[in-house]
Amino acid sequence: GWWLFALVAGFALVSKYLIRWRGTQLFNPSNFGLVVAFLVLGSNVIEPLDFWWGPLNGWLALAYAIIAIGGLTITSRLGLLPMAATFWIAFAAFLGVLALSGHCMTAAWSLQPVCDGQFWRIVALSPEVLIFLFFMITDPKTIPEGRLARLLFAGSLAALCVLLIAPQTQEFGAKVALLAGLVLLTPVRAMFDRVLAEGRVGSRAARLATAPRYAFSVGAVFGATLVMASVGMVAAGAVARPDGGTGANADAVAVEVEVDPSGLPNVTVSAEAAALEGVAAMDPTALGLALAEALEIEGLAMLRADTSMLRAADSGERLIDMERAVEAAATAGRPITDEFRFDTMHVDVVHTAGPQGGASLMIHGSGTVDHVVRDASGAEVERSSEAFESDFVLTLGSDGRWLISGVNAPPDP
Repeated sequence: GWWLFALVAGFALVSKYLIRWRGTQLFNPSNFGLVVAFLVLGSNVIEPLDFWWGPLNGWLALAYAIIAIGGLTITSRLGLLPMAATFWIAFAAFLGVLALSGHCMTAAWSLQPVCDGQFWRIVALSPEVLIFLFFMITDPKTIPEGRLARLLFAGSLAALCVLLIAPQTQEFGAKVALLAGLVLLTPVRAMFDRVLAEGRVGSRAARLATAPRYAFSVGAVFGATLVMASVGMVAAGAVARPDGGTGANADAVAVEVEVDPSGLPNVTVSAEAAALEGVAAMDPTALGLALAEALEIEGLAMLRADTSMLRAADSGERLIDMERAVEAAATAGRPITDEFRFDTMHVDVVHTAGPQGGASLMIHGSGTVDHVVRDASGAEVERSSEAFESDFVLTLGSDGRWLISGVNAPPDP
């Protein structure tokens, strides 16, 4: 895919010379090129860097130091540090309003939606945001000329970026929205110079005489804008808030089964799964045990012809499939239960909503499964065995129980 990198870079550079207004470039070329590439190629082909770069360690601290020291040095020498600081302060404040409204997004590095305070912390303190404010919005050729105009531009950009982030439910959309704010605002950057220039027209005496009235007008407009912007962000973010806080198994009945952990194999974890936020603290054996318990509950629901029990074990497509299977078995009067004996269990990552969607854990299991046919009284009538190799996709329910959301045969090698 090297040619994609070359194509995007070439397009970004060419835009600097082809898209111009009154002899000057209209867009920041790197910003414009990235946004167009993300929107045209889509999340299945291209991937922006994540907001979250991983758990804080020495290497990540070094990355933060390089970005911060380099950014502070460059913006200070160019006289643009106040602009960068204004953007971050306004961005963090507006993002805080959005986070307080209950905003959530799914991310490829998180098993659960990133919400509320965690959402604010991940985005506001992201190395990606630091790179954006230090090295992208401070391009001298695509920002207003006046010092005050630049501060107003930075504050307006922060509001616009958060407004665009608000309706996004996936991290991919939020990352593109952040960059898209600059694409939308740079073409009108001259407006900020004109607005502030109008307040300096006339003699010094006239300006002093009208200063209180001018200050009051500016303050009133500024305050009203802040309120309207905040309300707009909360309203735009309605689609990215959980509906009532119901989880995948919020209405599940209590079902308890006993599985002997000693009968399970050693559960291994892939490097990609271990890198997900929060996975390092998990006990792999407990995850394997949760899968075995969920399969036991499915068998119990089949025997009792009780579909309500399945909500303690399944969600999504797996829940629908198992409900249909239990109803069909109850109608036929011959329930068939599956008894699994695992030889291997390996935890990996799967992205069921695309490569930029939320992450789910998957246990690749192999071993032997017994298909047990019973009569209406529950007595065993027939038993057959076969080897199995399946991928069990797991989802964390609202009560903390791991649920099976899908079972797939692994692809042929």
